[in-house]
Amino acid sequence: MSTNPYAVPPHEQPSAPEPYLQPRQSGRAVPRVISALGGVLLTPVALGLVIYGGSRLQRTYAQAYTVGEDPLGLTLLIVGGLLLLGVALLGVLSGLGPVLGGLLWGVIPGLTTLLGGTSVMSTLYDVGGRELGVGLVTWLVMGALFGSGFLLVGAGLVGTLTRRGSNRV
Repeated sequence: MSTNPYAVPPHEQPSAPEPYLQPRQSGRAVPRVISALGGVLLTPVALGLVIYGGSRLQRTYAQAYTVGEDPLGLTLLIVGGLLLLGVALLGVLSGLGPVLGGLLWGVIPGLTTLLGGTSVMSTLYDVGGRELGVGLVTWLVMGALFGSGFLLVGAGLVGTLTRRGSNRV
C-alpha cells in the first residue's frame, strides 16, 4: 500500500486514452510506376522529336538563312519540347520517371559518347539515319543531350525533395 494519500487505487485508475487514429496512407506504387513508364517511354520520343526537328531547321537555315520555311521542323521541335516538359512534370507523381529518363536517355549516352569517341559516333550515324544521326551526334558533341539528361534528373530530385519536405510541415 502506498503512503500517498492522493494515490488512486489500481482498479480505479482511468484507462489510457486510445491513440488517435492515423490517416490511411495511400500506396505510392501506382504513381511510381506511371512516372517510371512515362519517363522511360516518353523521354526518347521527346528527345527524338526535338533532335529531328532541330536538325531539319538547321539544314533549312543553312540553305536559306530562315527557319520559317520548314513548319514541320518547327512543329516537331515544339511538340518535343512540350513532351520533355511533361516528363519533367511527372516528378509531381514520383521523381523516379524524370530521373530514369534523364539517366537512360541523356546522361548515359552523353558519357558513352565522351568515353567512346568515333566508334560510337559512326554507329549513331548508321543507326539514326542521315538527319536523325547528324542531329543526334550534334547534340551529343555539343553536350545538349548530356545537359538535358541532367536537367531531367534534377527535375525528378526536386519533385522528390519537395514531396518529402511537405510531409514535415
